[in-house]
Amino acid sequence: MTQPAFLVTGAAGFIGMHVAERLLARGERVVGIDDLNDYYDVALKEARLARLQALPGFEFHRLDIADDAAMAERFASGGFGSVIHLAAQAGVRYSLANPHAYVSANVHGFLNVLEGCRHHGVRHLVYASSSSVYGGNVRMPFSEHDPVDHPVSLYAATKKADELMAHTYSHLYGLPTTGLRFFTVYGPWGRPDMALFLFTKAILEGRPIDVFNHGKMQRDFTYVDDIVEGVVRIADQPPAPNPAFDRLNPDPATSWAPYRVYNIGNHQPVELMVYIETLEAALGKRAVKNLLPLQDGDVPATYADTAELAQAVGFSPATPVREGIARFVAWYRAHYRV
Repeated sequence: MTQPAFLVTGAAGFIGMHVAERLLARGERVVGIDDLNDYYDVALKEARLARLQALPGFEFHRLDIADDAAMAERFASGGFGSVIHLAAQAGVRYSLANPHAYVSANVHGFLNVLEGCRHHGVRHLVYASSSSVYGGNVRMPFSEHDPVDHPVSLYAATKKADELMAHTYSHLYGLPTTGLRFFTVYGPWGRPDMALFLFTKAILEGRPIDVFNHGKMQRDFTYVDDIVEGVVRIADQPPAPNPAFDRLNPDPATSWAPYRVYNIGNHQPVELMVYIETLEAALGKRAVKNLLPLQDGDVPATYADTAELAQAVGFSPATPVREGIARFVAWYRAHYRV
């Protein structure tokens, strides 16, 4: 009998590539899908994909998760035991100018994933949510048990919508779903639109960097290997209904249905200016800083409470920022021959 495969959506993406590599390393069959869109440098996505295609057990299909027919066909022919859904339209700032891209990928595309899981007996759907769902919440650290009803960007609203849609399918069809709220992921093969990549490129090229909120923002920067460890451990543990769920005092993190959400963050928020200083030390070069106010859609601080993740799978991210940035810089210099 053929071993059930993992479907990894967004396999040519930053986190998707790392998750697929990890699964392949332990002997899993992995089917990856990605549309290789041009939101950022397609050559970087193709380089990530080439790494995966060199590994035994990997199969790739280029398709858009918002393509109803293509997604239905892929699920029908896949034989997927578990689905790790990482494909999305990312980026808070891009959502201000391109809102339709977020609804297409993050809502319509996610519906196609849910429908595929529902109709083809998938045992567990793990999907990427975001720390952005905490929105206007200022109670720190962010807990999964806090309400998340005040998003401040459309990106955040679509991720909150994903959690609501997942719960609906867990309730109606008994589909086990787990949402993972990622906190500012960074590391080798990272996205060029994110701060670490932008800063590194600009500093090495002698250009100024834009520092928002005058550098006073705090982020719970989380190294990609820690994210992968959490994703894979969670994937192996489908959620069960919470027998203690109280409908008079509903807990947003659990349900009477097989549904859970978890934070995955480093539980060590770092001020942006300290992050930049750490990068400067790794590069051996100072940055010219262009200090700017907080941008629309951004929040001043993120900080993950990871107690629930630790209790569930015995793991919490802990890679120090200094170590993670050094690994990113080493990768960047090697990949771009700088």
